[in-house]
Amino acid sequence: MTTIGTGLRALTADYSGRPVRGARDTLRALAPPLAVAAGGVAVCAVVVAGDPTTPGGPLPVCPSKALFGIVCPGCGGMRMLYSALHGDIGAALHYNAVSFVIGFMLVWSMAAWTVGRLRGRRIRTWLQGRWAPLAFAVVFSVWFVIRNLPFAPFNALYV
Repeated sequence: MTTIGTGLRALTADYSGRPVRGARDTLRALAPPLAVAAGGVAVCAVVVAGDPTTPGGPLPVCPSKALFGIVCPGCGGMRMLYSALHGDIGAALHYNAVSFVIGFMLVWSMAAWTVGRLRGRRIRTWLQGRWAPLAFAVVFSVWFVIRNLPFAPFNALYV
């Protein structure tokens, strides 16, 4: 068996249909979600320490904006996260409203994944929706286009 196959089996092994019992099984079930959460906390710490709202800081500028002068769907994402972590929701929505909403959807998916691993069965989220990939692609494509339109009211979305 390959290492990848073993790793994938370990990630889905807790979906046996029975709830987790005992401290060892609980730790085994929570290890992958805790690792992902630790990575998210590390990213948040780097963004807070780097302060992307200050020009010329240590965090990199979006390559598409630097090279081509266009705003990609993710542009402003770090500034959005920085503002959201400081409780400035208005500024977070200004920097990147779509990424703000997607952040909440990812937190929901993370919570469902964690609860599903503890219960022993998958919890349905927006990720399993039939039209989720297409809707995601359409929203990001439309967001990409309207953020780059050079006339009012869309030029206010350029960050």
